[in-house]
Amino acid sequence: MNTLGKTITCRAAIAWAKNSPLLIEEVQVEPPKSGEVRIKMISSGICGSDDHVLKGELVVNFPLIPGHEGAGIVESVGDGVCSVKPGDKVLILIIPQCRECDACLHPKGNFCDKQDVLPCSGVMLDGTSRFSCRGQKIYHSFRTSSFTEYTVVPEIATVKIDDAAPMDKVCLISCGFPTGYGAAVNSAKVTPGSTCVVFGLGGVGSAIVMGCKASGACRIIGVDINEEKFPRARALGVTDCLNPNKLEKPVQEVVMEMTGVGVDFAFEAIGLIDTMVAAWNSCNNSYGVCLIAGLAPSDAQLSLEAPKILSGKTLKGVCLGDYKTRDCIPQIVTDYLQNKINIDPLVTYQLPFNQLHEALELFHSGKAIRCVLLF
Repeated sequence: MNTLGKTITCRAAIAWAKNSPLLIEEVQVEPPKSGEVRIKMISSGICGSDDHVLKGELVVNFPLIPGHEGAGIVESVGDGVCSVKPGDKVLILIIPQCRECDACLHPKGNFCDKQDVLPCSGVMLDGTSRFSCRGQKIYHSFRTSSFTEYTVVPEIATVKIDDAAPMDKVCLISCGFPTGYGAAVNSAKVTPGSTCVVFGLGGVGSAIVMGCKASGACRIIGVDINEEKFPRARALGVTDCLNPNKLEKPVQEVVMEMTGVGVDFAFEAIGLIDTMVAAWNSCNNSYGVCLIAGLAPSDAQLSLEAPKILSGKTLKGVCLGDYKTRDCIPQIVTDYLQNKINIDPLVTYQLPFNQLHEALELFHSGKAIRCVLLF
């Protein structure tokens, strides 16, 4: 069926309000406007940031279609689009790369000014939505919205990938894998023989572990309250597992005792203030580096003991591994195809889209590193 220039009716998951169950509904997806791309989704991972959205922990507009970690095939493009064409395999990008703003032009920047995460407006760059359901406007999530059979994104928020990429797994490379792996290898630049601690052993935390191991860390301490994650974490490279709920002392004190001087690199991959502070306090006071990869609620405030900053350790935020997304993400896909990296251990479940609620249950239970929805 020729859909070019026409509105497409398809299935999508809609959150009608904060903390409401997702409902699979028939939605209308308008054709892409100038500078936009309409994509037939093939797969989407379920990420912790999506959970923050559904719980209302981020400033968003409802009703919306969540999801952002997606892979698909270009169905059609709007005027002026030249970097992708119909039939291309693509990833959608929660952090775009416009290649014009200060962040994109600076060699160390990647948090593009045209992102729609902090805050999330829920509309396209022209201020309108491409989704509707029963005549009502439905908002986008991060200008990505991957929990739908078709989506529309800005050209700057999608990138062509290798034609050989397996679309049932490669969606992880649009967010979770580079966020974690890049935090270790690209942002922190973990050194051989170093000690690391990773707070949170979900999808992002597991990718951090992989990055630490690939960088030659000699000791990787994993921290999580769900011990079902420990066997998989050890298989990925964790040397010591800690459950804070079963410790007689604060976890940072235990990490300090285990290492003697604190870790060289601490990573927080949950988005909680308590674990951010614990990661900071687990670092070596003189040269330790603490990286925050977890997305905290919109109104959260981080409070640290000011005198301890003077000693020399570093606190750094990291988004999507500090990668410039359109420049770097395709190469990560190629590295995966060439067996230089392996994302397969992170994909613990694959379920059809109509089993969305079972997938969310697996996510909340902690039984999945990443659960991938297949369309």
